[in-house]
Amino acid sequence: MEKIIQLFPLPEIREFLEANEAQRPVTIRTNILRTRRKDLAQALINRGVNLDPLGEWTKVGLVVYDTQVPLGATPEYLAGHYMLQGASSLLPVMALAPQENEKILDMCAAPGGKTTHISALMRNTGVIYANEPNKNRTKAVVGNIHRMGITNAVICSLDGRKFPKNTQLFDRVLLDAPCSGTGVIAKDPSVKTSKDERDILRRSHLQKELILAAIDCTDARSKTGGFLVYSTCSVLVEENEWVIDYALKKRDVHVVESGLSFGVDGFSRYREHRFHASLKMAKRFYPHEHNMDGFFVCKLKKNSNRILQPDEDENDDEKSSSSSPDPTDPADVEMEDESDQKTGSQATSSDSDDDDVRYSLNTTEADAAESDGGNEAEAELTSAADAPTTSASTSPKQKKKKLKKRERSAAKRPIADAAAESEDETGRPQSSPRSGSGKKAK
Repeated sequence: MEKIIQLFPLPEIREFLEANEAQRPVTIRTNILRTRRKDLAQALINRGVNLDPLGEWTKVGLVVYDTQVPLGATPEYLAGHYMLQGASSLLPVMALAPQENEKILDMCAAPGGKTTHISALMRNTGVIYANEPNKNRTKAVVGNIHRMGITNAVICSLDGRKFPKNTQLFDRVLLDAPCSGTGVIAKDPSVKTSKDERDILRRSHLQKELILAAIDCTDARSKTGGFLVYSTCSVLVEENEWVIDYALKKRDVHVVESGLSFGVDGFSRYREHRFHASLKMAKRFYPHEHNMDGFFVCKLKKNSNRILQPDEDENDDEKSSSSSPDPTDPADVEMEDESDQKTGSQATSSDSDDDDVRYSLNTTEADAAESDGGNEAEAELTSAADAPTTSASTSPKQKKKKLKKRERSAAKRPIADAAAESEDETGRPQSSPRSGSGKKAK
Protein backbone atom coordinates (compact mmCIF):
# COMPACT_ATOMS: atom_id res chain seq x y z
CA MET A 1 0.00 0.00 0.00
CA GLU A 2 2.84 2.38 0.72
CA LYS A 3 4.15 2.02 -2.83
CA ILE A 4 0.71 2.74 -4.27
CA ILE A 5 0.23 5.79 -2.04
CA GLN A 6 3.58 7.18 -3.24
CA LEU A 7 2.55 6.64 -6.86
CA PHE A 8 -0.51 8.89 -7.05
CA PRO A 9 -1.39 12.38 -5.79
CA LEU A 10 -3.53 12.49 -2.69
CA PRO A 11 -6.92 13.11 -4.42
CA GLU A 12 -6.26 10.33 -6.91
CA ILE A 13 -5.37 7.66 -4.34
CA ARG A 14 -8.98 7.34 -3.21
CA GLU A 15 -10.21 6.96 -6.80
CA PHE A 16 -7.66 4.24 -7.50
CA LEU A 17 -8.53 2.27 -4.35
CA GLU A 18 -12.27 2.53 -4.98
CA ALA A 19 -11.85 1.40 -8.58
CA ASN A 20 -9.98 -1.69 -7.37
CA GLU A 21 -12.90 -2.62 -5.12
CA ALA A 22 -15.20 -2.94 -8.15
CA GLN A 23 -14.99 -5.73 -10.71
CA ARG A 24 -13.84 -4.91 -14.21
CA PRO A 25 -16.26 -5.47 -17.13
CA VAL A 26 -16.14 -8.89 -18.81
CA THR A 27 -14.55 -8.62 -22.26
CA ILE A 28 -14.03 -11.09 -25.09
CA ARG A 29 -11.81 -11.04 -28.16
CA THR A 30 -13.11 -12.13 -31.54
CA ASN A 31 -11.07 -14.79 -33.34
CA ILE A 32 -10.82 -13.34 -36.84
CA LEU A 33 -9.59 -16.70 -38.13
CA ARG A 34 -13.07 -18.17 -37.53
CA THR A 35 -15.58 -15.29 -37.67
CA ARG A 36 -16.13 -11.54 -37.76
CA ARG A 37 -16.95 -9.38 -34.76
CA LYS A 38 -20.32 -8.33 -36.22
CA ASP A 39 -21.42 -11.93 -36.80
CA LEU A 40 -20.21 -13.04 -33.37
CA ALA A 41 -22.06 -10.19 -31.65
CA GLN A 42 -25.29 -11.08 -33.40
CA ALA A 43 -24.98 -14.77 -32.51
CA LEU A 44 -24.40 -13.99 -28.83
CA ILE A 45 -27.23 -11.45 -28.71
CA ASN A 46 -29.55 -14.16 -30.00
CA ARG A 47 -28.48 -16.30 -27.03
CA GLY A 48 -29.38 -13.59 -24.51
CA VAL A 49 -26.02 -11.82 -24.15
CA ASN A 50 -26.06 -8.04 -23.74
CA LEU A 51 -22.86 -6.64 -25.25
CA ASP A 52 -21.32 -3.74 -27.13
CA PRO A 53 -18.07 -3.03 -28.98
CA LEU A 54 -15.24 -2.49 -26.53
CA GLY A 55 -14.08 0.80 -27.97
CA GLU A 56 -12.80 2.61 -30.99
CA TRP A 57 -9.23 1.59 -30.24
CA THR A 58 -9.89 -2.13 -31.03
CA LYS A 59 -11.66 -3.94 -33.87
CA VAL A 60 -11.92 -7.33 -32.19
CA GLY A 61 -13.02 -6.56 -28.61
CA LEU A 62 -16.51 -6.83 -27.13
CA VAL A 63 -17.66 -5.84 -23.64
CA VAL A 64 -20.37 -7.96 -22.01
CA TYR A 65 -22.78 -6.25 -19.60
CA ASP A 66 -25.15 -9.12 -18.90
CA THR A 67 -25.64 -12.70 -20.05
CA GLN A 68 -28.19 -15.47 -19.56
CA VAL A 69 -25.78 -18.21 -20.62
CA PRO A 70 -22.27 -19.06 -19.39
CA LEU A 71 -19.80 -17.47 -21.78
CA GLY A 72 -17.36 -20.36 -21.33
CA ALA A 73 -19.83 -22.99 -22.54
CA THR A 74 -21.56 -21.55 -25.60
CA PRO A 75 -21.24 -23.31 -28.97
CA GLU A 76 -19.38 -20.25 -30.27
CA TYR A 77 -16.83 -20.50 -27.49
CA LEU A 78 -16.29 -24.23 -27.99
CA ALA A 79 -15.91 -23.64 -31.74
CA GLY A 80 -13.14 -21.11 -31.11
CA HIS A 81 -15.00 -18.00 -32.25
CA TYR A 82 -13.89 -15.91 -29.28
CA MET A 83 -11.57 -15.85 -26.30
CA LEU A 84 -12.37 -14.65 -22.79
CA GLN A 85 -9.69 -12.02 -22.34
CA GLY A 86 -9.22 -8.79 -20.39
CA ALA A 87 -9.22 -5.53 -22.30
CA SER A 88 -5.72 -4.63 -21.11
CA SER A 89 -4.35 -7.93 -22.46
CA LEU A 90 -5.10 -6.78 -25.99
CA LEU A 91 -2.74 -3.82 -25.70
CA PRO A 92 0.69 -5.58 -25.78
CA VAL A 93 -0.18 -7.47 -28.97
CA MET A 94 -1.45 -4.29 -30.60
CA ALA A 95 1.83 -2.59 -29.72
CA LEU A 96 3.84 -5.55 -31.06
CA ALA A 97 2.02 -5.26 -34.43
CA PRO A 98 3.07 -8.68 -35.81
CA GLN A 99 3.34 -9.10 -39.56
CA GLU A 100 2.70 -12.13 -41.71
CA ASN A 101 5.48 -14.66 -42.31
CA GLU A 102 7.50 -13.46 -39.34
CA LYS A 103 9.20 -15.48 -36.62
CA ILE A 104 7.87 -14.37 -33.23
CA LEU A 105 8.49 -15.40 -29.63
CA ASP A 106 5.98 -15.16 -26.80
CA MET A 107 8.29 -15.69 -23.82
CA CYS A 108 5.57 -16.11 -21.14
CA ALA A 109 2.61 -17.50 -23.06
CA ALA A 110 0.13 -19.01 -20.55
CA PRO A 111 -2.83 -19.23 -20.81
CA GLY A 112 -2.46 -18.50 -24.51
CA GLY A 113 -4.63 -15.41 -25.09
CA LYS A 114 -1.83 -13.26 -26.48
CA THR A 115 -0.33 -16.16 -28.45
CA THR A 116 -3.60 -16.87 -30.26
CA HIS A 117 -4.09 -13.13 -30.86
CA ILE A 118 -0.66 -12.90 -32.51
CA SER A 119 -1.36 -15.95 -34.66
CA ALA A 120 -4.68 -14.47 -35.77
CA LEU A 121 -2.99 -11.21 -36.84
CA MET A 122 -0.39 -13.27 -38.72
CA ARG A 123 -3.20 -15.21 -40.46
CA ASN A 124 -1.58 -18.49 -39.40
CA THR A 125 1.55 -17.70 -41.43
CA GLY A 126 5.13 -17.69 -40.26
CA VAL A 127 5.82 -19.30 -36.89
CA ILE A 128 5.27 -18.29 -33.26
CA TYR A 129 7.06 -19.92 -30.34
CA ALA A 130 4.78 -20.08 -27.30
CA ASN A 131 7.08 -20.57 -24.32
CA GLU A 132 5.79 -21.20 -20.82
CA PRO A 133 8.35 -22.11 -18.11
CA ASN A 134 5.66 -23.66 -15.89
CA LYS A 135 4.89 -27.04 -17.42
CA ASN A 136 1.58 -27.32 -15.56
CA ARG A 137 0.29 -24.21 -17.35
CA THR A 138 1.24 -25.42 -20.82
CA LYS A 139 -1.93 -27.53 -20.82
CA ALA A 140 -4.03 -24.37 -21.01
CA VAL A 141 -1.87 -23.07 -23.87
CA VAL A 142 -2.28 -26.31 -25.82
CA GLY A 143 -6.05 -26.37 -25.26
CA ASN A 144 -6.60 -22.78 -26.39
CA ILE A 145 -4.35 -23.16 -29.44
CA HIS A 146 -6.30 -26.20 -30.61
CA ARG A 147 -9.68 -24.61 -29.89
CA MET A 148 -8.83 -21.38 -31.71
CA GLY A 149 -7.54 -23.19 -34.81
CA ILE A 150 -3.90 -22.07 -34.57
CA THR A 151 -1.57 -24.01 -36.87
CA ASN A 152 1.66 -21.98 -36.82
CA ALA A 153 2.53 -22.32 -33.13
CA VAL A 154 5.37 -24.24 -31.48
CA ILE A 155 4.87 -24.85 -27.76
CA CYS A 156 7.89 -25.18 -25.48
CA SER A 157 8.65 -25.03 -21.77
CA LEU A 158 12.01 -23.43 -21.06
CA ASP A 159 13.43 -20.95 -18.60
CA GLY A 160 13.12 -17.62 -20.37
CA ARG A 161 16.47 -16.45 -18.97
CA LYS A 162 18.22 -19.30 -20.81
CA PHE A 163 16.24 -19.00 -24.04
CA PRO A 164 18.94 -17.13 -26.05
CA LYS A 165 21.26 -20.14 -25.68
CA ASN A 166 18.73 -22.61 -27.11
CA THR A 167 17.20 -20.92 -30.16
CA GLN A 168 17.87 -18.59 -33.06
CA LEU A 169 16.92 -14.93 -33.28
CA PHE A 170 13.35 -13.70 -33.74
CA ASP A 171 11.81 -10.83 -35.68
CA ARG A 172 9.66 -9.77 -32.74
CA VAL A 173 9.49 -10.77 -29.07
CA LEU A 174 6.67 -10.29 -26.59
CA LEU A 175 7.56 -10.38 -22.89
CA ASP A 176 4.54 -10.24 -20.61
CA ALA A 177 6.69 -10.57 -17.51
CA PRO A 178 5.55 -12.10 -14.21
CA CYS A 179 4.90 -9.33 -11.71
CA SER A 180 3.42 -8.51 -8.31
CA GLY A 181 -0.08 -8.04 -9.75
CA THR A 182 -0.71 -4.59 -8.28
CA GLY A 183 -2.76 -3.72 -11.37
CA VAL A 184 -5.26 -6.56 -10.88
CA ILE A 185 -6.18 -6.01 -7.23
CA ALA A 186 -9.86 -6.32 -8.18
CA LYS A 187 -9.22 -9.96 -9.13
CA ASP A 188 -6.90 -10.70 -6.19
CA PRO A 189 -7.47 -8.37 -3.20
CA SER A 190 -4.78 -10.18 -1.17
CA VAL A 191 -2.14 -8.33 -3.20
CA LYS A 192 -2.70 -5.26 -1.01
CA THR A 193 -1.41 -7.03 2.10
CA SER A 194 0.59 -10.05 0.89
CA LYS A 195 3.29 -8.19 -1.06
CA ASP A 196 6.18 -6.47 0.68
CA GLU A 197 9.34 -4.66 -0.38
CA ARG A 198 11.31 -7.89 -0.64
CA ASP A 199 8.78 -9.52 -2.98
CA ILE A 200 8.76 -6.50 -5.26
CA LEU A 201 12.56 -6.35 -5.49
CA ARG A 202 12.72 -10.08 -6.17
CA ARG A 203 10.25 -9.69 -9.03
CA SER A 204 12.13 -6.70 -10.36
CA HIS A 205 15.38 -8.69 -10.44
CA LEU A 206 13.68 -11.51 -12.37
CA GLN A 207 12.18 -9.03 -14.83
CA LYS A 208 15.60 -7.51 -15.50
CA GLU A 209 17.02 -10.93 -16.29
CA LEU A 210 14.08 -11.75 -18.57
CA ILE A 211 14.19 -8.49 -20.52
CA LEU A 212 17.91 -8.89 -21.24
CA ALA A 213 17.25 -12.43 -22.48
CA ALA A 214 14.34 -11.17 -24.61
CA ILE A 215 16.52 -8.49 -26.18
CA ASP A 216 19.21 -11.06 -26.92
CA CYS A 217 16.57 -13.17 -28.69
CA THR A 218 15.58 -10.26 -30.95
CA ASP A 219 17.23 -9.96 -34.34
CA ALA A 220 18.41 -6.41 -35.01
CA ARG A 221 19.03 -7.29 -38.67
CA SER A 222 15.42 -8.29 -39.30
CA LYS A 223 13.99 -6.54 -42.34
CA THR A 224 10.50 -6.24 -40.90
CA GLY A 225 11.01 -6.43 -37.15
CA GLY A 226 13.66 -6.09 -34.51
CA PHE A 227 11.06 -5.03 -31.94
CA LEU A 228 10.41 -6.07 -28.36
CA VAL A 229 7.31 -5.29 -26.29
CA TYR A 230 7.60 -5.41 -22.51
CA SER A 231 4.40 -5.44 -20.44
CA THR A 232 3.26 -6.14 -16.89
CA CYS A 233 -0.01 -6.08 -14.97
CA SER A 234 1.67 -3.91 -12.32
CA VAL A 235 1.57 -0.16 -11.73
CA LEU A 236 4.77 0.04 -9.66
CA VAL A 237 7.78 1.90 -11.00
CA GLU A 238 10.19 -0.77 -9.71
CA GLU A 239 8.69 -3.30 -12.13
CA ASN A 240 8.23 -1.00 -15.13
CA GLU A 241 10.32 2.11 -15.81
CA TRP A 242 13.10 0.87 -13.57
CA VAL A 243 13.42 -2.32 -15.62
CA ILE A 244 13.34 -0.51 -18.98
CA ASP A 245 15.95 2.00 -17.84
CA TYR A 246 18.18 -0.91 -16.79
CA ALA A 247 17.79 -2.52 -20.24
CA LEU A 248 18.68 0.74 -22.00
CA LYS A 249 22.01 0.78 -20.14
CA LYS A 250 22.83 -2.88 -20.78
CA ARG A 251 21.80 -3.34 -24.42
CA ASP A 252 21.83 -1.31 -27.64
CA VAL A 253 18.08 -0.57 -27.76
CA HIS A 254 15.86 2.50 -27.66
CA VAL A 255 12.23 3.19 -26.82
CA VAL A 256 9.82 3.82 -29.70
CA GLU A 257 6.17 4.78 -29.94
CA SER A 258 3.86 1.94 -29.02
CA GLY A 259 1.14 2.93 -31.49
CA LEU A 260 -1.52 3.00 -28.75
CA SER A 261 -3.83 5.99 -29.03
CA PHE A 262 -4.61 6.35 -25.34
CA GLY A 263 -2.99 5.82 -21.94
CA VAL A 264 -0.89 7.81 -19.46
CA ASP A 265 2.73 8.54 -20.36
CA GLY A 266 5.44 6.68 -18.49
CA PHE A 267 7.63 8.28 -15.83
CA SER A 268 10.96 9.86 -16.67
CA ARG A 269 11.19 11.26 -13.13
CA TYR A 270 9.80 9.57 -10.04
CA ARG A 271 10.64 10.84 -6.56
CA GLU A 272 14.45 10.62 -6.27
CA HIS A 273 14.81 8.46 -9.41
CA ARG A 274 15.73 9.82 -12.84
CA PHE A 275 15.07 7.66 -15.88
CA HIS A 276 15.77 8.02 -19.58
CA ALA A 277 13.70 10.76 -21.18
CA SER A 278 12.37 8.39 -23.86
CA LEU A 279 10.38 6.49 -21.23
CA LYS A 280 7.64 9.07 -21.71
CA MET A 281 6.70 7.08 -24.82
CA ALA A 282 5.74 4.10 -22.64
CA LYS A 283 2.07 3.80 -21.70
CA ARG A 284 0.38 3.27 -18.36
CA PHE A 285 -3.23 2.20 -17.86
CA TYR A 286 -5.19 2.60 -14.63
CA PRO A 287 -8.53 1.11 -13.54
CA HIS A 288 -9.92 4.45 -12.34
CA GLU A 289 -9.10 6.21 -15.63
CA HIS A 290 -9.56 3.58 -18.35
CA ASN A 291 -11.91 1.09 -16.64
CA MET A 292 -9.51 -1.80 -17.21
CA ASP A 293 -6.85 -3.60 -15.22
CA GLY A 294 -3.71 -1.67 -14.38
CA PHE A 295 -1.11 -2.28 -17.08
CA PHE A 296 2.22 -1.07 -18.42
CA VAL A 297 3.34 -1.35 -22.06
CA CYS A 298 6.66 -0.27 -23.56
CA LYS A 299 8.00 -0.97 -27.06
CA LEU A 300 11.74 -1.22 -27.77
CA LYS A 301 13.67 -1.24 -31.03
CA LYS A 302 16.97 -3.11 -31.14
CA ASN A 303 19.73 -1.18 -32.91
CA SER A 304 22.40 -3.87 -33.04
CA ASN A 305 23.20 -7.28 -31.63
CA ARG A 306 26.15 -6.03 -29.60
CA ILE A 307 26.10 -5.93 -25.80
CA LEU A 308 26.88 -2.58 -24.19
CA GLN A 309 27.56 -3.97 -20.71
CA PRO A 310 27.84 -7.60 -19.63
CA ASP A 311 25.37 -8.98 -17.15
CA GLU A 312 26.19 -8.79 -13.44
CA ASP A 313 25.98 -12.57 -13.07
CA GLU A 314 28.51 -13.06 -15.88
CA ASN A 315 30.89 -10.56 -14.26
CA ASP A 316 30.67 -12.40 -10.97
CA ASP A 317 31.39 -15.72 -12.68
CA GLU A 318 34.41 -14.28 -14.51
CA LYS A 319 35.81 -12.75 -11.32
CA SER A 320 35.42 -15.96 -9.39
CA SER A 321 37.01 -18.00 -12.18
CA SER A 322 39.96 -15.59 -12.53
CA SER A 323 40.60 -15.38 -8.78
CA SER A 324 40.42 -19.11 -8.10
CA PRO A 325 43.57 -21.00 -9.25
CA ASP A 326 43.34 -23.87 -11.66
CA PRO A 327 43.91 -27.10 -9.75
CA THR A 328 45.40 -28.71 -12.85
CA ASP A 329 48.03 -26.01 -13.39
CA PRO A 330 51.53 -27.62 -13.06
CA ALA A 331 53.04 -24.45 -11.59
CA ASP A 332 50.43 -24.33 -8.85
CA VAL A 333 50.97 -28.01 -8.10
CA GLU A 334 54.75 -27.52 -7.78
CA MET A 335 54.30 -24.54 -5.49
CA GLU A 336 51.90 -26.53 -3.33
CA ASP A 337 54.41 -29.43 -3.15
CA GLU A 338 57.24 -27.09 -2.14
CA SER A 339 55.15 -25.47 0.54
CA ASP A 340 54.12 -28.91 1.84
CA GLN A 341 57.77 -29.98 1.99
CA LYS A 342 58.78 -26.83 3.87
CA THR A 343 55.95 -27.28 6.29
CA GLY A 344 56.88 -30.92 6.84
CA SER A 345 60.56 -30.13 7.41
CA GLN A 346 59.68 -27.43 9.92
CA ALA A 347 57.40 -29.81 11.76
CA THR A 348 60.11 -32.51 11.78
CA SER A 349 62.80 -30.17 13.09
CA SER A 350 60.51 -28.89 15.84
CA ASP A 351 59.72 -32.45 16.86
CA SER A 352 63.43 -33.38 17.01
CA ASP A 353 64.20 -30.29 19.10
CA ASP A 354 61.55 -31.33 21.60
CA ASP A 355 63.03 -34.82 21.79
CA ASP A 356 66.53 -33.39 22.43
CA VAL A 357 65.24 -31.26 25.27
CA ARG A 358 63.46 -34.18 26.88
CA TYR A 359 66.52 -36.39 26.46
CA SER A 360 68.90 -33.80 28.08
CA LEU A 361 66.56 -33.38 31.03
CA ASN A 362 66.46 -37.12 31.66
CA THR A 363 70.24 -37.50 31.52
CA THR A 364 70.74 -34.53 33.85
CA GLU A 365 68.46 -36.01 36.48
CA ALA A 366 70.23 -39.41 36.28
CA ASP A 367 73.67 -37.85 36.69
CA ALA A 368 72.51 -35.82 39.62
CA ALA A 369 71.22 -38.95 41.34
CA GLU A 370 74.60 -40.68 40.91
CA SER A 371 76.42 -37.67 42.36
CA ASP A 372 74.34 -38.04 45.55
CA GLY A 373 75.75 -41.56 45.94
CA GLY A 374 79.21 -40.15 46.72
CA ASN A 375 80.96 -40.13 43.33
CA GLU A 376 81.95 -36.47 43.39
CA ALA A 377 84.32 -36.62 40.43
CA GLU A 378 81.76 -38.13 38.13
CA ALA A 379 79.20 -35.66 39.42
CA GLU A 380 81.53 -32.77 38.57
CA LEU A 381 82.21 -34.15 35.10
CA THR A 382 78.55 -34.81 34.47
CA SER A 383 77.49 -31.38 35.71
CA ALA A 384 80.25 -29.72 33.69
CA ALA A 385 79.30 -31.64 30.59
CA ASP A 386 75.60 -31.06 31.06
CA ALA A 387 75.85 -27.39 31.98
CA PRO A 388 76.19 -25.93 28.47
CA THR A 389 73.57 -28.25 26.97
CA THR A 390 70.94 -27.81 29.66
CA SER A 391 71.43 -24.15 30.36
CA ALA A 392 69.40 -23.22 27.35
CA SER A 393 66.87 -26.01 27.67
CA THR A 394 66.22 -26.45 31.43
CA SER A 395 63.64 -24.48 33.38
CA PRO A 396 64.37 -22.16 36.37
CA LYS A 397 63.15 -24.78 38.86
CA GLN A 398 65.58 -27.34 37.49
CA LYS A 399 68.41 -24.82 37.72
CA LYS A 400 67.66 -24.29 41.43
CA LYS A 401 67.72 -28.05 42.04
CA LYS A 402 71.13 -28.36 40.36
CA LEU A 403 72.54 -25.53 42.47
CA LYS A 404 71.37 -27.27 45.67
CA LYS A 405 72.98 -30.53 44.52
CA ARG A 406 76.27 -28.76 43.85
CA GLU A 407 76.23 -27.22 47.35
CA ARG A 408 75.68 -30.68 48.88
CA SER A 409 78.59 -32.19 46.93
CA ALA A 410 80.84 -29.27 47.97
CA ALA A 411 79.91 -29.85 51.65
CA LYS A 412 80.97 -33.52 51.45
CA ARG A 413 84.50 -32.77 50.14
CA PRO A 414 86.15 -31.72 53.53
CA ILE A 415 84.88 -34.89 55.24
CA ALA A 416 86.25 -37.06 52.51
CA ASP A 417 89.69 -35.32 52.65
CA ALA A 418 89.94 -35.77 56.45
CA ALA A 419 89.18 -39.46 56.19
CA ALA A 420 91.92 -39.90 53.60
CA GLU A 421 94.62 -38.24 55.80
CA SER A 422 93.76 -40.40 58.88
CA GLU A 423 94.52 -43.69 57.12
CA ASP A 424 97.38 -45.70 58.71
CA GLU A 425 100.22 -47.37 57.02
CA THR A 426 98.35 -50.62 56.69
CA GLY A 427 95.91 -48.80 54.55
CA ARG A 428 93.02 -49.24 57.03
CA PRO A 429 91.04 -46.12 57.63
CA GLN A 430 90.70 -44.85 61.16
CA SER A 431 87.31 -44.10 62.64
CA SER A 432 86.01 -40.75 61.70
CA PRO A 433 84.89 -38.32 64.34
CA ARG A 434 81.34 -38.63 63.08
CA SER A 435 81.15 -42.43 63.20
CA GLY A 436 83.59 -43.08 66.19
CA SER A 437 84.94 -46.50 67.28
CA GLY A 438 82.90 -49.51 68.06
CA LYS A 439 83.56 -49.24 71.84
CA LYS A 440 82.64 -45.60 71.97
CA ALA A 441 79.57 -46.39 70.00
CA LYS A 442 78.62 -48.91 72.69
